Amino acid sequence: MLAPLPRPAAPAPPLDVAGAPSALLPVYAQLPVEPISGDGSILLTRDGRRLIDFYGGHAVALLGYGHPRFLAALERQARALHFQSNAVPAEVRERAAAALVAIAPEGLSQVAFFNSGAEANENALRIAFRATGRERVVAVEGAFHGRTAAAAAVTWGASKWYGFPRAPFDVVFAARTPEAVAAAIDDRTAAVILEPIQGVAGARPLGVELLEAARAATLAHGALLILDEVQSGMGRVGAPFAARLYGVTPDLLTVGKGLAGGLPASAVVARPEAVAGLGVGDLGTTFGGGQLAMAAVEEVIAILLEEGLIPRARVLAEQIRRACAVGPVVGFQGEGLLLGLRTTRPAATIQAELLARGILVGTSADPHVIRLLPPLVLGAAQVEALAAALAELPA
Repeated sequence: MLAPLPRPAAPAPPLDVAGAPSALLPVYAQLPVEPISGDGSILLTRDGRRLIDFYGGHAVALLGYGHPRFLAALERQARALHFQSNAVPAEVRERAAAALVAIAPEGLSQVAFFNSGAEANENALRIAFRATGRERVVAVEGAFHGRTAAAAAVTWGASKWYGFPRAPFDVVFAARTPEAVAAAIDDRTAAVILEPIQGVAGARPLGVELLEAARAATLAHGALLILDEVQSGMGRVGAPFAARLYGVTPDLLTVGKGLAGGLPASAVVARPEAVAGLGVGDLGTTFGGGQLAMAAVEEVIAILLEEGLIPRARVLAEQIRRACAVGPVVGFQGEGLLLGLRTTRPAATIQAELLARGILVGTSADPHVIRLLPPLVLGAAQVEALAAALAELPA
């Protein structure tokens, strides 16, 4: 009988910010800075530094920090009733759904609220399987749809961290061309899931021709088209959604990240025909649709519309493209304030150099793309500060 393999030695426990052993699992790569408060697009760190936030916590802080209207709406709802589940009706949930439908692509009129982008994508896929009775999904190379079982199954390269014994359904990954996507869709396809602009891949647009080809092929074969707008939605691209910007309407649209301005919230917005067969108990969530999150959703949408932040995203993006082609930046990709800055040197190195100059940016799966996902309240002077910092860096 073979002796059991020895267990690997336990690694030294991580330390918290005070130098004591941390109870947190060390599963996140973290920057050497701890924000403790914020104002607009500015973060104040524990060591007294001021950072201009061009990353927005993975695009979540859509209105930045401390927006007075947003905070007032949260306080009103928290004092009235901060949470009850979907087991009871809620007027604020109905209002939030109506506000979301009002900015969604025309024809998408049914909403289900959840907690995260991955959960929204998971439920969109569930809807597609139920609606079609099929077992195959088409995704594209470079895609990122989340880390839960189904969402990760349609995420490119997830086998490195997937962790589950097997995927729950068949997945076909197509190349990022209209021809390859159309060829991958057939009568076995339940759904095609696409990010109009691939965020994690480096703010890489798939292009209107690819989206149109996917729409035509799904209609021809009776499959559903899911557009994952978890990063590109909520006005970030200079339109309420990239689907409206490109004129391609899906059967199901998923939204998350900035939907509630920093509170956990996501949604599936659907054509009535796509969800006609659903009944009580077919979808579910404990926290999705809670009153505090719904008040946040309603107020975020109102602020976006009433303060003109959606068209302003395109104005600021054009300023970034004009001013920031300096230092190591040699090109741009993306739409609005979902931008990738292509660099001559490794993006991780440039991220560290910018952080030392008071600028917080993100990286991406492309080692030569800096990703910008700033709050939509970003100021023109802050764009100039980014340009000045980049100009100081070696090309």
